[in-house]
Amino acid sequence: MTALLDGRALPAGELAHAAGVSAQTGSAHLSKLLGGGFILMEKEGRHRYYRLAGGHVAEAIEHLSAIRPPGPVTRKALSPQARELRFARCCYNHLAGHLGVTLARHLQERALIVTAPEKRFAITPAGVDWFAAIGLDVDTVKPTRRGLARPCLDWTERFHHLGGPLGVRLLDVLYEKDWLRRRDGSRAVRLTDIGRRELSRRLQIDETLLRPGSADTGARL
Repeated sequence: MTALLDGRALPAGELAHAAGVSAQTGSAHLSKLLGGGFILMEKEGRHRYYRLAGGHVAEAIEHLSAIRPPGPVTRKALSPQARELRFARCCYNHLAGHLGVTLARHLQERALIVTAPEKRFAITPAGVDWFAAIGLDVDTVKPTRRGLARPCLDWTERFHHLGGPLGVRLLDVLYEKDWLRRRDGSRAVRLTDIGRRELSRRLQIDETLLRPGSADTGARL
């Protein structure tokens, strides 16, 4: 299911390979997940593709992944691919990882977003202006029943990144401006040089915090 967190639809064989199980076992698991409403299936000719049933499922996976046993745990070194995911990745359709948490933290430190009741973020007038300056018109973002923006617990950082419709639109804008780029076949995203400079300048973030090596590589994915 974590392989589906970027919103893509993948075939059963690829999902079985990602899980390290046989095709038969993978199909059995997918059938149970489908029956439980966790995933959806789409047919394209003879092929069947599976995707998460929605952002609510992605959020549940992120929250479950954040649960860890108490006390010290022996952790193995992260692979290069895991370090990329730890630094910056898409969580269904918003920015997660060290980069996502860093942005959310600095947005709060500058009082561009503030905590609100019912586990939501509120956007301040200064925040509306800040988002407008990067090409995001907050007034055009349609809130859901859970609000316009909300904190989403990041499963590698154990802090919150920006979720909700505003988080979705922000990720789109970062792609459109070429401040972020997708990585083929992965949930990892790459922060471009111009993206690093602009985010550092606009949020007064130390550029060293916007480099992959700044994430704590001792955490386990």
